[in-house]
Amino acid sequence: MSVFAILALAMLLDAALGEPRWLWDRVPHPAVAAGRAVGWFDRRWNERAGEGARRRLRGAAMMAALGLAAIALGWAVGLGGPLAQIIALAALLAHRSLVEHVGAVADGLDASLEEGRGAVGLIVGRDTAGMEESEVARAAIESAAENLSDAVVAPALWFLVAGLPGLFLCKMVNTADSMVGYRTERHEAFGWAAARLDDLMNAAPARLTAVGILLVHGRMDAVREVEGDAGLHRSPNAGWPEAAMARVLGVALAGPRSYGGTVADYPHLNGAGRMELGADDVRASVSALWRVWAAGFAATAAVVALAAIVAPDIWGWG
Repeated sequence: MSVFAILALAMLLDAALGEPRWLWDRVPHPAVAAGRAVGWFDRRWNERAGEGARRRLRGAAMMAALGLAAIALGWAVGLGGPLAQIIALAALLAHRSLVEHVGAVADGLDASLEEGRGAVGLIVGRDTAGMEESEVARAAIESAAENLSDAVVAPALWFLVAGLPGLFLCKMVNTADSMVGYRTERHEAFGWAAARLDDLMNAAPARLTAVGILLVHGRMDAVREVEGDAGLHRSPNAGWPEAAMARVLGVALAGPRSYGGTVADYPHLNGAGRMELGADDVRASVSALWRVWAAGFAATAAVVALAAIVAPDIWGWG
């Protein structure tokens, strides 16, 4: 079975089931297992790593060890055949989970500002206690755009490029970056390798995601504006899908926010867009996520159908 057929079936399985609690309450989710591995290295190697170059070297060694382990595990799981690959890929695609978490923010805002803050606090790392409604909605939309790239498009793309080894490596790197890839006193040196590797692996997916968002909304005329806004973002990659989402929704994203009690004065993306946001805007971002998913599935299914016509021997139909 071709990688495109496996991807199409995995996308359907993820969209239908998401992350079933009856399963992941009994066995650790692969992302949770990866997080535990990163945490183990962080506790043991980062505490003893000293300062500067030595700490950076320990972080690079961690990524080498975890990366090789992820590649080896992906290869081993792949030996189980197409069914094992479909299940593994569906488990590591996070589209259904993403839309549920983002949608929960809209539902929370409908109930109360406090419930909206609680829901968005599950998907962002910034301070949420003092957020106003627009800030809650803005944070949710930014998370929707960034995670569409990191948690959906990137895993799918790396699976197509390098099979399960590429997929498992992508998820391991993304998990490590989310845990240690911060410019803090503890992690700036130790997490340097994780952050740089994540930047590298997500460069193409972030730009592809931005194009996808614009394409399904008929806004390819905004490519130049998105490119300009992306350069304003603190991340070399996250600005692309966020800027595209801002344009298609007609809202301003990014801007000032608080981390650990310290306000970071980031510039807005699509600064001329609407500043007052609410639950309806969050739901519009969820709709955008499904539009991109549908376009990606249609493209993948078209490749499968074309291969069946052009090269039927691959499917045993010749």
